[in-house]
Amino acid sequence: MIWIKDRTDKCRFALRLQVCNLSGSDRPAAYRSLVPIDYPLPVCEYLQNIDHSPIPLQPDYSLIFAKNLESGIAGRSATNPHSATVRIRPKSSTATSNMKSTLALLTLSLFLTLSLSGQGIEFFHGTWAEAQEKAKTEEKLIFVDAFASWCGPCKRMASSVFPQEKVGSFFNANFINLKIDMEKPENAEFAGKYPVSAYPTLMFLDGSGKMVQKAVGAKDAEQLLELAQKVLGRADKSADYEKQYAEGNREPKFLLDYIRALNAAGKPSLKITNDYLAAQKDFSSDINLQFLYEGTVEADSRVFDLLVKNQSKAASLLGKEKVEARIEKACKSTVKKAVEFKSEALLTEAKAKIKTALPAKAATFGYEADMQYYAAIKDVKNYLKAAQSYQKGEIKNNAAKLHDLVISLLRAFPDDAKVLDQGEKWAKNAAENGGLPEYFLTLAEVYKRQGNKAKARETAEKARKAIGEQDTKNMSGKIDYFLHSLEG
Repeated sequence: MIWIKDRTDKCRFALRLQVCNLSGSDRPAAYRSLVPIDYPLPVCEYLQNIDHSPIPLQPDYSLIFAKNLESGIAGRSATNPHSATVRIRPKSSTATSNMKSTLALLTLSLFLTLSLSGQGIEFFHGTWAEAQEKAKTEEKLIFVDAFASWCGPCKRMASSVFPQEKVGSFFNANFINLKIDMEKPENAEFAGKYPVSAYPTLMFLDGSGKMVQKAVGAKDAEQLLELAQKVLGRADKSADYEKQYAEGNREPKFLLDYIRALNAAGKPSLKITNDYLAAQKDFSSDINLQFLYEGTVEADSRVFDLLVKNQSKAASLLGKEKVEARIEKACKSTVKKAVEFKSEALLTEAKAKIKTALPAKAATFGYEADMQYYAAIKDVKNYLKAAQSYQKGEIKNNAAKLHDLVISLLRAFPDDAKVLDQGEKWAKNAAENGGLPEYFLTLAEVYKRQGNKAKARETAEKARKAIGEQDTKNMSGKIDYFLHSLEG
């Protein structure tokens, strides 16, 4: 269903930025006077992100159209760049068909735009094994949305919960996020190891594959965040330790637990760590090595330097992989701080620190850190320079990695001419060498953004020819709607 204001002809409506469940009293009061118009489900099935992953919708979900563009939508200003307008025509069969086609194109365009803005949960598109490796490297748990394609509650969460900014901010910061269709043949091994009795089943696992928490049934945003916080131990137990600390408890074991509680709650722990270490002379003892490990939360700190100085001893005690993951995570935290404070000095320090501690990972880390920083501060020149160095030094002509790099370019600077020119070259390389339909469709998207509709159309048809016997990613539908988008 699409909800529009009850007007007869030629009214303008602004597209709201989310898909909402409008069942019964859940419908916002401002929209209760709106009337429904039928909307074809196949259109909903073909919505896609820029990386061509589908956005599932339910028949009982509705795209919201609100009266008066000038008044803004859902608290957003009228100048919001994601706003769109559509002219509603009389309900003749031809006009209705045209209206639905127009709405489909606007919907597709909106979701492409929203995917570039990075709202909501960013799901990892690699394999389960790759997700485990990433989780170990980043010292995170893995969140798995175990779903089935026919499951209504699964689709409701995918449409109305996962895209929410507050959900995305928390999950992207704390988990490696993965969606697994439990009934697809390629996921049979995972489904066999982690059987489910109902959908959706929400799983939290560590990098080794150990189940940490499992919950059955759909959640709203608040319930999902509460579950995730409990999984991370973020019910915040630090207050209990804080009281004892204020009363003078300085037992090493207590302080170590206090630091862990602060870290788990996302609170600053560096002062507690530094106060303890200030009285220490031998940092090689087991307890002090644990303090160095737990206290290392960012690279721009004395604790980090001490951990690196005692890295081999800490690795012998705690494990080489674990210590290296903590070092890399601390360097990434300093890059985030560099972005927050727009400090190139902090960026340089993070890259220098990882080069000293983990030289084998320094090059890739440096390229990705530069791209993250310059994208955030909107420095196109240096962003492009970093991306080119990354391609030349690490990615080379690997089609899959080139394609991912093009997606990163489009997300960072979707309309910059120089970025699009570079994206065109890499996307063409990926398509010609990799041959996958999604590679061709991304190249077509680049041509479209460059204003070359003829090339975009030609390349989209190449994407169609590249589809195999089993169109498991529904590329045919995506290509159809991409081609329709060129007709506007």
